[in-house]
Amino acid sequence: MAANGNGEFSFGKGTARKGLAKIQTTLSQKNKNEICHDDSGPTVRAQTIDELHSLQRKRSAPTTPIQGTQAQGTFSPISEEERQKQQLQSISASLASLTRETGPRLVRGDPARKAETPRVAADVHHYFTPTISVSDSSLKFTHVLYNLSPAELYEQAIKYEKGSFIASSGALATLSGAKTGRSPRDKRVVRDETTEDELWWGKGSPNIEMDEHTFLVNRERAVDYLNSLEKVFVNDQFLNWDPQHRIKVRIVSARAYHSLFMHNMCIRPTPEELENFGTPDFTIYNAGQFPCNRYTHYMTSSTSIDLNLARREMVILGTQYAGEMKKGLFSVMHYLMPKRQILSLHSGCNMGKDGDVALFFGLSGTGKTTLSTDHNRYLIGDDEHCWSDNGVSNIEGGCYAKCIDLSREKEPDIWNAIKFGTVLENVVFDEHTREVDYSDKSVTENTRAAYPIEYIPNAKLPCVGPHPKNVILLACDAFGVLPPVSKLNLAQTMYHFISGYTALVAGTEDGIKEPTATFSACFGAAFIMLHPTKYAAMLAEKMQKHGATGWLVNTGWSGGSYGYGSRIKLPYTRKIIDAIHSGSLLNATYKKTEVFGLEIPTEVEGVPSEILDPMNTWADKKAYKETLLKLAGLFRKNFETFTNYKIGKDKKLTEEILAAGPIF
Repeated sequence: MAANGNGEFSFGKGTARKGLAKIQTTLSQKNKNEICHDDSGPTVRAQTIDELHSLQRKRSAPTTPIQGTQAQGTFSPISEEERQKQQLQSISASLASLTRETGPRLVRGDPARKAETPRVAADVHHYFTPTISVSDSSLKFTHVLYNLSPAELYEQAIKYEKGSFIASSGALATLSGAKTGRSPRDKRVVRDETTEDELWWGKGSPNIEMDEHTFLVNRERAVDYLNSLEKVFVNDQFLNWDPQHRIKVRIVSARAYHSLFMHNMCIRPTPEELENFGTPDFTIYNAGQFPCNRYTHYMTSSTSIDLNLARREMVILGTQYAGEMKKGLFSVMHYLMPKRQILSLHSGCNMGKDGDVALFFGLSGTGKTTLSTDHNRYLIGDDEHCWSDNGVSNIEGGCYAKCIDLSREKEPDIWNAIKFGTVLENVVFDEHTREVDYSDKSVTENTRAAYPIEYIPNAKLPCVGPHPKNVILLACDAFGVLPPVSKLNLAQTMYHFISGYTALVAGTEDGIKEPTATFSACFGAAFIMLHPTKYAAMLAEKMQKHGATGWLVNTGWSGGSYGYGSRIKLPYTRKIIDAIHSGSLLNATYKKTEVFGLEIPTEVEGVPSEILDPMNTWADKKAYKETLLKLAGLFRKNFETFTNYKIGKDKKLTEEILAAGPIF
């Protein structure tokens, strides 16, 4: 074969008539080394495209042996198939219907991958007692998506959940539906023989009662809904970083968004810990958008969040707001931990380089997040903690930060934590660039980001620390009469802890802006289960035992109420907090204020001395006195709720707490 002048090829003499010569495919040994190196590798083993795709995803099943399987001095690892079967049996037991007394038929994996052979099927019925006729649901498998990774959950959310997108930062932006916040009026707790005496009921309490029968009706509704789905998401995780007191929780949900949220907010088990997870201590059944039956007793809307402490179960119907799971578990910890003489706290917590720990309490707008985030200190946690004989420990494995008006300059740590793996809730973003506009309140003002705590650069891992040295109660006093800082004795610490005071600025009416006092017992009334005085007594006991000091810090107004005075400058507040951390404020000279009887320092380094006594900053001394008495009256009126509850021998402790309040 040769080329002619036109670049075309022609065959040599006789080749056209005889046909093309057979191509030689077998190289002689002599010629083998004369061709280019072939780096294509062996033929892929896959027979189909689906098989090829399955090879792309490397399996990461743990191979550590389960304890107790020793034979002749060596471990006999349980097979992967048997381990997964045991997991599915446990999940099937969790999803057992009360009327049918049996769990659903489960299979691992995504039902969308039809071509793939299911890894392990658990066609397991724990005890066969058919009490109702067979329905279609007993003929189907429910697919279990178990402890998926963030990447897998991203795929599920984007494929199947409308309103899920990848933001430009890499975070998963999603929507929580009609409910963009918690529904405290729809939260119920089963009142039974045990909780009747243990829990705080009645005026001021967040615990709204329901009976066990109604709980079981709602549980059945949620479980039936979850079992009717083609797939459910299951998270097995931990609460409390203290290994001695951690709680095993299982979350069964219908949405990838909820699974990723809880992956971030709870403590993530290692593969080895998952092998030995076993039966959970507490289970959440999150039916999400599926509503409760309005004709069921106690139901006041289509939403119901129900806690049964005896069964260690929680049911969520009619809301897709993920915060219900986080705060529901916090309520559970407020019940379980005090039973172990461990104090559960709604607080931020950080630790200095020398191991000095500080707790920060404060309602929304008091600066709790800002002041507990300190680049010179380690962050133990931003919201939920336990104080045991071992020290402090974070309950959660992540942070749930507010995003409204978030900026890189004001909150660099939160800004940088919003990346791949983070859930962005109800934010608004540019349709093309996917850049989030954090100032946009179109969906809700309650926009949030949920991310693992290790996304914060100065997080202390594991999230535990020694006993606190300082307990800081923050108040944004818009009345402008509380001092910038006061040192509290134990009784005063209990009084102000139970009060949980801050002041909000009301809306404008006829040009007048009037502050509104807000009180939330233990700085988290919506989540406590026992009477506030019980938590306060535990706090005082631990502070006394470990030598902690209580402080009341006002981050609000000075020189007059809102509209007349001015807000205390953040640099001054930071100087006060620094002086508390360093211990220098303990050595200051103090004087006592009237009415509230607070000990205030005469000097703090870096802070103008004249602002330390609020009376000095008011031009109108009469107006100051009137406003001070007004606030004291609001404190006294709020505390009336707690005076009937008697604690301590001969009611002595109750009297001590009351005496620590304002006197006028």
